[in-house]
Amino acid sequence: MKLTAVLTGPRARLVMLGLASLIVVGAAIALATRSPPPDGRRLLVDSLATLATGNYSAARTNAQHAIAASPTLGIAHSVLARAYLELGDGLAAEAELTRATDAGIPADRLHQLRAHARLLQGDPAGAIEEAAQAGPRYAGYAARIQARALASQDDIIQAQAVLRALLDRVPNDAAAWTDLGRIRLTAGDTGGASVAASQAVALGPREPAALTLQGEIVRSRYGLAAALPWFEAALRSDAYYPPALIEYAATLGEVGRNADMLAATRKALLARPGSPQALYLQATMAARAGRIDLARVLLQRAGPAVAGLPGTILLSGSLAYADGKYEQAAATWQQLVAVQPLNVAARRLLGAALLRSGDAEDAVNALRPIGLRADADSYSLTLIARALETLGDRASSAQFLDRAAARTGAPATVFATDAAIGALIADADAAAGDPTYVLGVIRGQLARGDVAGATARARALVAAGPGAPAAQLALGDALATSARYGDAASAYARAANLAFDEPTMLRLVDALGRAGRAQDAAASLALYLSQNPQSLAGLRLLGHWQVAAGDWDDAIETLEGLRRRLGNRDGGVLSDLALAYAGSDDGEIAVRYGRAAYDLSPMSAAAADAYGVALGAAGNVAGARQLLIKASKLAPENMTIAGHLRQLG
Repeated sequence: MKLTAVLTGPRARLVMLGLASLIVVGAAIALATRSPPPDGRRLLVDSLATLATGNYSAARTNAQHAIAASPTLGIAHSVLARAYLELGDGLAAEAELTRATDAGIPADRLHQLRAHARLLQGDPAGAIEEAAQAGPRYAGYAARIQARALASQDDIIQAQAVLRALLDRVPNDAAAWTDLGRIRLTAGDTGGASVAASQAVALGPREPAALTLQGEIVRSRYGLAAALPWFEAALRSDAYYPPALIEYAATLGEVGRNADMLAATRKALLARPGSPQALYLQATMAARAGRIDLARVLLQRAGPAVAGLPGTILLSGSLAYADGKYEQAAATWQQLVAVQPLNVAARRLLGAALLRSGDAEDAVNALRPIGLRADADSYSLTLIARALETLGDRASSAQFLDRAAARTGAPATVFATDAAIGALIADADAAAGDPTYVLGVIRGQLARGDVAGATARARALVAAGPGAPAAQLALGDALATSARYGDAASAYARAANLAFDEPTMLRLVDALGRAGRAQDAAASLALYLSQNPQSLAGLRLLGHWQVAAGDWDDAIETLEGLRRRLGNRDGGVLSDLALAYAGSDDGEIAVRYGRAAYDLSPMSAAAADAYGVALGAAGNVAGARQLLIKASKLAPENMTIAGHLRQLG
């Protein structure tokens, strides 16, 4: 049959009718199954729901969709503004508040939100003015913004008073507890901050701001690893909450999880494109990996928002130093020392840069406040000695080398004879109510030998602020200076319970050791390293203890890890490596490390001892005896060195 015959006649009409029916049915099905046009009010409900659960990023997205569907829906603009505020974007929030009023939302319903937006844009006075105009319905929110604005103006006492009054009226306000905890933490009251943060988390278990604050406090009190679950909990509520992402990334980097740190910073840049904090963290990571050019580019991209931060200044100087631009590095670090004169790490770096740039005199001046301390580290003391030698003062240089030798490999003694701080104090009574000032006075009194006066002041400071770790440290320092090591250890333990950082750990371990509580000292160090596995000071101390205990293999593993990170420039690590390899009967490697340590500090008793022991292990008895005799003359009271010389025969 021909095709033309099929397409003509009665059959053709039936086919056409069938096709038409199918088209009609298909169109009906398509109309029935097509998604309805976006409903702005339904999307607004979604935004409010996600806002209530603490998922501020989702609330922002849902509010944006609601506005796209209903551009004149004023309440959607105000909800979007609220989401922006929770995410820390005051400029975008203020723009949405303007659109909300243009769409008919009464301005008197938005004063508390405008106050928040102005505070985020750096206008605390404007924030206080706006908050004062908020109606009774929004009084709680307005009070929180007022308190935060007062705190940003350094009126911590009044800020806390405002929040306490609010919490007396509304004790279940999780956001107010969070703000109170944040203000207390900023003021140094770690104990009080912990109480407030715990209450905030109990009342708002999915609130990312409260969870992030708790993570920061736990990190301060108990260590890096303990803080990670809190940041992860915050990110389960809002996977793109910028403050949690930044704190999480920084903590990951400190525990050595660099790949995870990079992923978190990338997520932070998705949440807030161009985030200066995320770019700074990436620059830090690049610098640690030796990618100096990349670090410099990332730091430049971070821009002025982080330019004045201590960490940024420190990193900028490090990049210049790595390029051999020592004068530039010194100029950069001088800025940091100018604003933080008691920052030992910054002074140490400044002194090293000045010495490398050929300015030995200024290097001595920069390092002198460290050299006057009883807890001065061996590296700083060695730098001072080299600078003095360059200036021709060989007698003073030898004295500092002797002190460096005594410090090498020993646990840090951080009892506080800090004459530099005392020299900075002009009139103790002029600011007796300032805790920071009083801490300086206490250390100045200790430097002058007024132990009784310093102890009395420290006890008063602890009574005034028992939750401040610095006060407990000052008391411990005063007690340790009078050789009351057991009592000092108790004060340091209280400080460690508030902020278990490296200086506190070193004080606690040293005091426990001097009090005859070696097992407690070891337990404290182990606890610290479990939370801070990358700590150089902690690992140095662990490696030294392992050598002293004869745990050669463990010591070699610990110390080689340190050497890979530090390079061959730490005499204490090299000396301990020489002893560890000598103990494990590997004299050839022991000699290599012993010689390197001795070359760095030929007048160091510890280095001469380690080199001598290494030579003995390699069979060079004559060379070993020569060096051990020298070491015993440099440190005649050192029983360990005397024992090594006796063993040689």
